This record gives sequence, C-alpha cells and structure tokens, in this order.
Amino acid sequence: MADEKEKKEKKEAKPKPEGGAKPKAEGAGKPKSEKKGKGKGKEAGATMDSLVGEVQAPSRVPRLKEHYEKAVLPELMKRFSYGNPMQAPRLKKIVVNMGVGDALANIKALDTAAMEMATITGQRPSIRKAKKSIANFKLREGQPIGCMVTLRGARMYEFYDRLVNVALPRIRDFRGVPMRSFDGQGNYSLGVTEQIIFPEINYDRIDKVRGMDITFVTSAKTDEEGQELLRLMNMPFRQR
Repeated sequence: MADEKEKKEKKEAKPKPEGGAKPKAEGAGKPKSEKKGKGKGKEAGATMDSLVGEVQAPSRVPRLKEHYEKAVLPELMKRFSYGNPMQAPRLKKIVVNMGVGDALANIKALDTAAMEMATITGQRPSIRKAKKSIANFKLREGQPIGCMVTLRGARMYEFYDRLVNVALPRIRDFRGVPMRSFDGQGNYSLGVTEQIIFPEINYDRIDKVRGMDITFVTSAKTDEEGQELLRLMNMPFRQR
C-alpha cells in the first residue's frame, strides 16, 4: 500500500505541459529543409529559366516612366490641348518578334533564338507556328518558325530605355530611325537587322546573326500624336 501511494505522489509531481499539449518529439517543428530526406530542387536543364534568371519586374519605378509622367505628359497636354490627362497618348505595349527560317532544317536554331530573346527582353518568349502551308518554302501548317515576346509595364519601359539609349547607338553609321513606319493609328514598327547590338548578347557565343521586328503599340489615335509621343520619349527619329 505504501509503495502504491509513493508511485501516485511521484506521478502527480511530474510537470504537465501548458494547455494539456503533448511534448513535441525531438526534431519536430523544424523547417523542411533541415529535416532528413530533403526534397530535390528544380531539375537541371531549365535553361530558359536560368537565362531569364526568373526575372521579376523591377521593384523601382523605371526612369522612363517617371520621365513620361513629369515631362512628356505635360508637353503632350500643351501641344494637343487635351482637357484630361487620360486623353494623352501613352505607350501600351512593345511586341518583339523574331523569325527563324532555318528552324525548318534545324529545330535547335529556334531554341537558340528563343534563349537570345529571353536574354534581351528578360521574359520568356512564346513560340510562333505557321498558320498555313506554303509548298515553295517547304513549310507546313503548325510548324514552329519563330518566337515572340509582348512586354508591358515596368519591363516595357526598361526595354525601351535600353533600346534607344544603348542598343540603337551601337549600330554602325547610325543616323536615326525612319519616320515613315507608322500604321495610321499611332503605332510604330522598327526593324533591327542584328541582335548583337544589345550588350546582353555575347558575339562569340551566337550561332547566327538574326534580326527582329519591334512594334510600339500606343493609345494614340493618329500618327502625329504617336510620333510626338515617341519623340518626347527620346526615340531617335531620322532628320528629314
């Protein structure tokens, strides 16, 4: 009887966890990365993601956007006598398109072109396929023949800034871009013959010099408004 009474007193003397919760087992509550059997990371071979660097949109406000709000917008309001700032034209998006004709014979050429475009724009391109078959070019409907990127927001302003201030001035004997490439609705298209004008591209690592088409889509209603918008945003138009 005395032994039972002694055991009962020892049991009652043991401290209980607060709230009646059971004590955690050793190692419980640790982050998954510290536990045994850590899961594998991303599979190797995500080449496009590594080139793009899983680029996030810049956290700071692009300087070209600030330039638009502080200098371009007031000038446009004065020039065209708009009653509301929302009437003033603005840059909506930039579309970069690269045709890869040699992908018909070598599909790896398309992968290389897509990687170069991702490096230039900081965004994963979409693969474009032929909409119809053309026998003379040995082209079948649905065959991949190019890649395209649509830039908006901060990435759009950053790309525009690098294009007009860094890439275009690197063209040999550059005298400005033509003014005749507007479509009648304020949108402007520009052809670049070499991707190596962008400093992100290493000339020693490319397999072929490729060109690209760049389209600037604006909210302007006329070519005059679109031209004035791009001019104020430092587009180096050729002097007539």
